[in-house]
Amino acid sequence: MTGQAADHVWPSAAPPAADPLLSWELADVAELPRMRAQVRRAVAASIDPDVLDQLILALDEMASNALRHGGGKVEAAVRLTDTGYLIVVSDAAAAQPPTPAVDRDPSEGGLGLYLIARMALRHGWYAGNAVKHVWALLPRT
Repeated sequence: MTGQAADHVWPSAAPPAADPLLSWELADVAELPRMRAQVRRAVAASIDPDVLDQLILALDEMASNALRHGGGKVEAAVRLTDTGYLIVVSDAAAAQPPTPAVDRDPSEGGLGLYLIARMALRHGWYAGNAVKHVWALLPRT
């Protein structure tokens, strides 16, 4: 695994420039299976299956966190850089940074942000216009 050290708060930083690939407006966790299926169809032929699984896991975790904790409209996107897949998820909780669970029993969940931080080349978040944007850059290989 690669990545920045997973801390109690993700770093405040802008993501790298990236080209659009896929995007969604989400209102409910029931929409996540459709989103995962679209990612599989769009990139399965051009990506290692393990990398695809990591991409889908990170996207699903980030989107479900936004739907459960972010409030308001949630937007999710997968973009391409020269070295990776940039996942960006936006929600209405602009004042609340993504915060991994601290001192929680793993059986209670809440470890997704730690896992994403470990898989990612870089990760971060930023706020603007009353919207929080959480992002992670996962390697293509």
